[in-house]
Amino acid sequence: MISIACLIGRCIQALACVTLCSLLLPDSAAAAEKKGKPEKVAPTADVYLGQAQAAYSKGDRPQALSLINKAIQTDLENPAPYFARAQYHRGQGDSIKAIEDFDKVLKLNPAAVDVYHLRGVEHFYQGHIADAVNDFNQYILLAPREAPNHWQRGIALYYADKFAEGRLQFEQHQTVNSQDVENAAWHYFCVARADGPEKARSLLLPIASDGRVPMMEIHALLSGAGSPEAVLEAAVANNPSPTTRNRQLFYAHLYLGLYYEVNKDPARADENIQKAIPLVAKDDYMGRVALVHAKIRKAAKKK
Repeated sequence: MISIACLIGRCIQALACVTLCSLLLPDSAAAAEKKGKPEKVAPTADVYLGQAQAAYSKGDRPQALSLINKAIQTDLENPAPYFARAQYHRGQGDSIKAIEDFDKVLKLNPAAVDVYHLRGVEHFYQGHIADAVNDFNQYILLAPREAPNHWQRGIALYYADKFAEGRLQFEQHQTVNSQDVENAAWHYFCVARADGPEKARSLLLPIASDGRVPMMEIHALLSGAGSPEAVLEAAVANNPSPTTRNRQLFYAHLYLGLYYEVNKDPARADENIQKAIPLVAKDDYMGRVALVHAKIRKAAKKK
């Protein structure tokens, strides 16, 4: 609290300053001062963020980052600029810096629900599986209605060796996405790792129609009615365009790699994952899954 005496002293100083300025300024300037020129106001954090968005939209990434940093310095207790910078780093593929800024957002605002999901994704990309699971768990704890949709959590649980929880997650997802072979496949992998491939086949989630090639062939393989050869043949059938061919072969090799893994054929598992990795853009989530899979399994071999 400021004392009364101190306040009076400040008023006297201010009055002296005004008197001195009026003596030094010419009459016209003094008149302008009397009328009151508009003072230059420093931009707020929101203003800087708006300018950063405009710069980013124009493709000027360095300027966008510079403006976000100014927004942060303008208001260090405001989580919004840290969130903006985290999103910027995500866009640049820098998960480590994104995680650091998401940490700051949650320190300032622990109720920022979506940030737990976003940080969990970045942790997963880095192979921080336990951290990813923790973030995804916190997200669905705060947003329970989103639990059935959170297939990313199921994949993280698979790599955390939490197969029973992963199985339940994919069974939940089946209730909102009933014709997705990928969901059925990850459910199969979780059951197979926990109870063996035969049990997994008996509990394979039914899929009537997934129009993506070669998903139905993958489902047939998991059911015991198909073959790895049929999956690969479907991926290149009908002379698809190079982009389509690569995408279809990516999914063929990814799921063959996982199929061989749970059927305890590590050599073929690794061979197919390595074939999958170059075939899809790395900003595709399942493309990142392939990269994370390879990273985790390579690290495990060194132990």
